[in-house]
Amino acid sequence: MTSAPSETAAPASDESALREAAERHLRALAGPSARLREDQWRAIHALVAERRRALVVQRTGWGKSAVYFVATALRRAEGAGPTVIISPLLALMRNQIAAAERAGISARTINSANLDEWERIYADIAAGSVDVLLVSPERLNNPDFRDQVLPRLAEGAGLVVVDEAHCVSDWGHDFRPDYRRIRTLLAGLPRGVPVLATTATANERVTRDVAEQLDIGDGAGTLVLRGALDRESLRLAVVRLPDSTARLSWLAQHLGELPGSGIVYTLTVAAAVETAAFLGERGYDVRAYTGQTDPEERRRAEDDLLANRTKALVATSALGMGFDKPDLGFVVHLGAPQSPISYYQQVGRAGRGVERAEAILLPGREDREIWAYFASLAFPPEEIVRRTLDALAEADGPVSLPRLEARVDLGRSRLEQMLKVLDVDGAVRRVRGGWTATGRPWSYDADRYAAVAAAREIEQRAMLDYADTTGCRMEFLRRQLDDADAGPCGRCDNCTGGRWPVDVDPAQRQAAAEHLDRPGTVISPRKQWPTGMDALGVGLSGNIRPEHRAEEGRALARLTDIGWGTTLRRLLAEEAPDEPVADRVFQGLVRVLAAWPWQQRPVGVVAMPSRGRPVMITDLAARIARVGRLAPLGTLAYTGPDGPGARRHNSAQRLASVWHALTVPDPLRAALAGVDGPVLLVDDFTDTGWSLTVAARLLREAGSGPVLPLTLASRS
Repeated sequence: MTSAPSETAAPASDESALREAAERHLRALAGPSARLREDQWRAIHALVAERRRALVVQRTGWGKSAVYFVATALRRAEGAGPTVIISPLLALMRNQIAAAERAGISARTINSANLDEWERIYADIAAGSVDVLLVSPERLNNPDFRDQVLPRLAEGAGLVVVDEAHCVSDWGHDFRPDYRRIRTLLAGLPRGVPVLATTATANERVTRDVAEQLDIGDGAGTLVLRGALDRESLRLAVVRLPDSTARLSWLAQHLGELPGSGIVYTLTVAAAVETAAFLGERGYDVRAYTGQTDPEERRRAEDDLLANRTKALVATSALGMGFDKPDLGFVVHLGAPQSPISYYQQVGRAGRGVERAEAILLPGREDREIWAYFASLAFPPEEIVRRTLDALAEADGPVSLPRLEARVDLGRSRLEQMLKVLDVDGAVRRVRGGWTATGRPWSYDADRYAAVAAAREIEQRAMLDYADTTGCRMEFLRRQLDDADAGPCGRCDNCTGGRWPVDVDPAQRQAAAEHLDRPGTVISPRKQWPTGMDALGVGLSGNIRPEHRAEEGRALARLTDIGWGTTLRRLLAEEAPDEPVADRVFQGLVRVLAAWPWQQRPVGVVAMPSRGRPVMITDLAARIARVGRLAPLGTLAYTGPDGPGARRHNSAQRLASVWHALTVPDPLRAALAGVDGPVLLVDDFTDTGWSLTVAARLLREAGSGPVLPLTLASRS
């Protein structure tokens, strides 16, 4: 795919002087012994001497950032404007920025956390004192930034860099809608502004897609530089263990043997928090790191890991692209990512600056269940997309996300992702106050969406094959990335025959079992009605009156937990029979009740109605009443045979469905009149929380005391 050299190449003497200057800047950046790799020089020459567009696909730690920092120094010396770098994780590039500044390159960032600095940064850019400006792709979707700031940056840029460029392609393992806006940015750049795209994780299909998006049709084409993707320091291994208890105890047993500090990846937020808590109990200095972690806490955790003040961060994929710690000694996965390409990207965090680093996968039987959940969040069906476009077209002005939820049955994050795709496609536009329809024709590319979904399924099967392969593991990963030079590494567990032991110390296993067997998670009460309920025929708005709210409740566990979660996922699966819960599950609920720090002990039990599990829920309520010596007050009822109908995906839609469906039958109303005190409200599962919220209001209006929700499971 590499195109022919430019016909206007510089004379040899000029090229020699340019390379000498490039080597000098590299030494300032990386140390006196640093020398340019041949493909680093080819990329730099294409950007600086030929003003071309280039795509560099090279392994993590190869030195892609050196290419754009050296090219920046050379372009600035020619009098060009600052380099604009679009990067997904600005907070994790602080060490790169510091290194650039040590080399005399002034770097600044524009992001949502430093709004008060923007005007000063613009002034510094205008004064010529900023060499590198980093922005997140999310900034490109901010109306003020897009319309007022971005045109000025693009007009004056000396170089544009797209980091982690596989995110541009929906074939990539980490496609992000905000990245698609980059195509519009690149198309509007003045002639002669070079563009560099970089990634460590792109197979041939993604490489071709990104290169085509970079091409501006000037005949020069996109220069594509792909290198071998071997990671000579990595020792890949797979350890198969029977269950979550064994995996957690194995990790506690062996974490201290792993070199230096590192990362333990989990598939869910709940698993990260739970694992970090257990390892902390076993004496390890670890931190949980997820997308839900407070930003300042995340920054402190990153700093502690970089400085080797902590043994490990137990992280979701929120800790990934852009994190640079050359001496990271290990990466352990509790559960397998959805694709070998994603796995290669994550293990590539380790071993950049050390001779040996361990990369260990502990696959779980529940991995496929978690993959299936993430797959359910793919681009919505055409019917929902059309409904969204119609709702925007019919509106008188911009529509906010909360109000759009009242018209479209999608959860908030998925709805926003869909709108971002439609924005890039030109069908909608984000403006102050929300979203509007543009009126431009738009077609639903069903074939492409289906092909992407099929590609994801192939990647998942390949990840299972990686865990099972008897061949070289590094070769397997490199072939998934279409690395033509892939061959046996001679270092992985299959190549060497060296295996990690699978025996688990009984004391560690007992500790892990006790930790995972601890039941109970909080159900936070809803305190405010969703926006736009009037559009659904429900006259609710603002705060929920305190006397109508549910109290703080309890669930046995989250469905995503690695302990009880596994049991509950199977118990509450659609195909599972409707029958009383096993004694172990019931005893878990009894322990939740025993540990509940309520202000006043409940006096009665009310069951929620259910179309799918009436036997389970009514039996559960009756058993709780007997064990707790509480009054069995009865069951709420549905107003019609269909109940609330199909489960809804967002707050507004779910509230509307249950608001019209629930009622307090006369026998229950009479029973409530005879009790004075709190009541337990028993259900199998809570997701949005609106069923419990509406039920609590109905019970309070019918004369009950405080309502304490109790469920088997919660979504989060």
